[in-house]
Amino acid sequence: MEIHTLLLFTATVLPLICTPGPDMLFVASQAIAGGRSAGLRATAGVCLGYLVHSTLVALGLAAIVAASPLLFEALRWIGITYLLYLACKLIASALRAGRMPVAARPAKRQLQRGFLTAFLNPKGMMIYFAILPQFIQPGSSIALQAAILSAVLVLWCAVVYVILSFAIGQLAGRGGFNDRRRRMVEGGAGGLLLVAAGLMAAK
Repeated sequence: MEIHTLLLFTATVLPLICTPGPDMLFVASQAIAGGRSAGLRATAGVCLGYLVHSTLVALGLAAIVAASPLLFEALRWIGITYLLYLACKLIASALRAGRMPVAARPAKRQLQRGFLTAFLNPKGMMIYFAILPQFIQPGSSIALQAAILSAVLVLWCAVVYVILSFAIGQLAGRGGFNDRRRRMVEGGAGGLLLVAAGLMAAK
């Protein structure tokens, strides 16, 4: 797989990873309530959940392409539509005021709960199916390409959430996870997803 494909994939998924959602909210709430160690345990659990998604998606995409290239192309356009939908939701959320709720105290067993938060989140699986097909080149091993792209996504997820855990551990109590920053992140991520969807549709 070419480096520029991986870089473009990274540029597409980072806005999603950095957007507040169930996984980020869980990690952030644990870091606020229990410090960086609690946030890191929650991060490990979330990444394990994504690894399971990655395996399922890699196998599923390979089966879909083997069965019908036309179905794979249909999946690609469903993915583009889903990216547009996510972008609109993010922009709409950025226009609304309201602080993100966080836990007052850390949950028990952050690793297990982080895993379940990611694994049982249907949005996570849908994002995999929406984005990965855009970067897979027919003719090569579909399963291998999907596995590489999934590994990159999980890696960046780990990097972002580890940084988040350390940062919130330092900023907790000083308004570091406030509404203004949430709205800026969501608005910026929504705009980037609109651009990504346009680029994918133009391929």
